[in-house]
Amino acid sequence: MQQAIPYEPSLFPVRAGGGLPRSRRRRALLLNPSVVAGGEQQRPARRAEDAEEEEEEAEQEELAAGVRESTRRAVAESAVVVFGKRGCCMSHVVNRLLQGHGANPAVREFGDEEEAAVVGELERISGGGRGVVQFPAVFVGGKLFGGLDRVMTAHITGELVPALKDAGALWL
Repeated sequence: MQQAIPYEPSLFPVRAGGGLPRSRRRRALLLNPSVVAGGEQQRPARRAEDAEEEEEEAEQEELAAGVRESTRRAVAESAVVVFGKRGCCMSHVVNRLLQGHGANPAVREFGDEEEAAVVGELERISGGGRGVVQFPAVFVGGKLFGGLDRVMTAHITGELVPALKDAGALWL
């Protein structure tokens, strides 16, 4: 009989790029005895924390700018684009449905850290008149077509194939 091994998360997990995740840096500074002990050593640590927070904000803004640009470029260059969260089963269903019709959609998956930038850019591209962008979001011919429910409805009613042909996603 097999026995389950209890899960114990590491106090300081290492990222692929090295170093600690941003959320754990402050805890690491507080747990470091050379920083915590002594009143004079805490001031440089706070300055270091402020510098790290500013650096973190700059990194987030740079990431958001890159995400916005790649999102804008994907919508402009592709006949059909599916935007979805990484590992989302509904994005997979939409992608398979479009592939079943003969379209080859560009798929853009993103993580939680990129979600806000992607949502903002997709709302800006779509004009914001339709309300909040929901994922998976499908763009056909540079325009917001809708989510899974809209794609399924168009598939059932027979509107999907003409829309894909008009966008140039289907050749026949």
